[in-house]
Amino acid sequence: MARVRIEYYGCSANVADAEMMAGILKEKGYEIVDNNEDINLLVTCTVKDATSNRMIDRIKKLSKKPLVVAGCFAKAEYKRVEKLNPNASIVSPDAIDRIDDVVSKTLKRDRVVILEGSNNKIDLPRIRVNPIISIVEIASGCLSECTFCETKNAKGWLRSYHPNDIIRSISKDVKQGCKEIWITSTDNGAYGRDLGFDLPSLLKMIDSIDGDFKVRVGMMNPIFMNSMIEELIEAFRSDKIFKFLHIPVQSGSDKILHLMKRNHKVELYFDIVKRFRREIRDISIATDIIVGFPNENEEDFNATLYLIKESKPDVVNISKYSARPNTEAIIMEQVDRKVINERSNILHRLVKSITLEENKRWIDWKGSILVDEIKDDGIQGRNFAYKPIFIRDKQPRLGEYIDVKVIKALPTSLLAEKI
Repeated sequence: MARVRIEYYGCSANVADAEMMAGILKEKGYEIVDNNEDINLLVTCTVKDATSNRMIDRIKKLSKKPLVVAGCFAKAEYKRVEKLNPNASIVSPDAIDRIDDVVSKTLKRDRVVILEGSNNKIDLPRIRVNPIISIVEIASGCLSECTFCETKNAKGWLRSYHPNDIIRSISKDVKQGCKEIWITSTDNGAYGRDLGFDLPSLLKMIDSIDGDFKVRVGMMNPIFMNSMIEELIEAFRSDKIFKFLHIPVQSGSDKILHLMKRNHKVELYFDIVKRFRREIRDISIATDIIVGFPNENEEDFNATLYLIKESKPDVVNISKYSARPNTEAIIMEQVDRKVINERSNILHRLVKSITLEENKRWIDWKGSILVDEIKDDGIQGRNFAYKPIFIRDKQPRLGEYIDVKVIKALPTSLLAEKI
């Protein structure tokens, strides 16, 4: 059979899609390779301008051979893909179960375009990027209408997967040796609202699964957390759940949040952070910030700086705003690019100083970490709060627990020595 090279970009859901397409193709007899391929499969992202430009560049460079373009860019900007490569096949994120047929026809120079689909991604085979990490997508799409987001055009409205299917999939992955379970979707906080179910109930079901594993709960928008915060906190008390909360606020200005159609106010973000920190000791807080959203003035930006100073998140994902096609924000009053760059630099410096100080609190901490990555000069593990901890010892293997002592803090990680 033919040799397929798979290249992927973007979020953990895209990584999972790449894993599943690799699994499907391998079961059908294709060879998954890193080079000397007969056909390229590109799993794309469309979240930012820089990412979009990267996708355009990769499509051009991979077009010397038969090409299948999958992922969010393929769905949201399929006409652009067609202009870049009229012969490339296109597969939407909800149609990856048909990748075998698409690859087969593309190899015969028969172009295929599938922009719609409804496959349940729970039961698909996969080849994992990391053998101890199971990425479980619990839903497709979301309930939000953010004015900056092009991903909604690719993934549409919320379609939650049945909890029994999710539990069956995780149970199987744990039996196969997975130690980290990543619960992911466009917005985990909205999970189950189309089924009359909710995320805390799902987490309690996961907690009941036998086995030695930890769960990383992915991003939850503040607006959907508010009605279930008590249940969420109770679920997070489980020893099987990493004490890690990803709650994207996007701006410290209520005016900007309104223009973004985020449907929450800054006060809600503060309330959620305070509640979790009070109830779950040493929990890690991650958030996202968009710098330079249309109509953002100095007062709005200063409000964001204040939010970061006051809430002191452990992780801040900073994005410089870029107008995405077919979004409401593209017609709003844009902020000068030079101003956006200046504000981004200021925020980066602030975040670096705050995260360094917060990480210094972990110096001399002793405890167990789960080894989840092997690096050239050592290993990386995660502690109960999902802190990335590095040691320069190559003996531990993936999936092992080791006891360490933190000896140094960096802005984004901790250095430790093996006890």
